[in-house]
Amino acid sequence: MTQHTLDIQTRGRGFHRIDAAINDGLRLAGPQSGICHLFIQHTSASLIITENADPDVHRDLEVWMSSAVIDGDPRFAHDAEGPDDMSAHIRSALTQTSVTVPV
Repeated sequence: MTQHTLDIQTRGRGFHRIDAAINDGLRLAGPQSGICHLFIQHTSASLIITENADPDVHRDLEVWMSSAVIDGDPRFAHDAEGPDDMSAHIRSALTQTSVTVPV
């Protein structure tokens, strides 16, 4: 078993591809087969697996999320880091904080 920590920097909200960083980590670990378990430690971010063949998938997911969880919704009290603070936490609760994929 090998453990590797990835430090992913983003420019804020959105869908960010991290497959290159994961592949680099797998190359360093050197497994020929096995499982790769990913866990995100940030409380207002999440992990999803999507296809990369059509960029409309990410756009459509963002359209749905933006309409389902509205930034600055007056029902939310938690806004310490801005109007998108609580909506980011809800988005992460709707998706997942870990995924396991075969290698």
